[in-house]
Parts: sequence; structure tokens; C-alpha cells
Amino acid sequence: MNIERLIKMANDIGDFFNAESDKGAASIGIKNHILRSWDPRMRREIIDYCEKDGTALHGIVKTAIDDLARSS
Repeated sequence: MNIERLIKMANDIGDFFNAESDKGAASIGIKNHILRSWDPRMRREIIDYCEKDGTALHGIVKTAIDDLARSS
């Protein structure tokens, strides 16, 4: 899948969960959404992008994907 599309999708998920006042819970929500809704190839691509660059990801999304990478 196109990495730009994955970045946009991840940031859109982050925008939704960012309304949560507890940013730790928001980050967990982002991670869990990606785990449930994205296929393994999509998750691997966004993790690889986050590890190599990650600059286009919103801060809370980067945190969630870093946590996802550690738990994979």
C-alpha cells in the first residue's frame, strides 16, 4: 500500500482519538484500532516508516506506532 495513504489514515485515526483528554488512553486507542483494523502488511509498513523517519506522523500517532512496534 502507498505509504502516504497509510500516513494519512494513521493521522486521521490520531485526530479522532486526540479528543480524549487522557493522551495515554488515546495512544492505546490508536494502537488498538490499528491492530484490529489494519492487515499485517499495513502495520509492518507504517512501523517501518516510523522507525526510519516518522516525521509526517502526528506525535500521538508516532507514540502509538512505537508502542505497536515494541509489542509486535
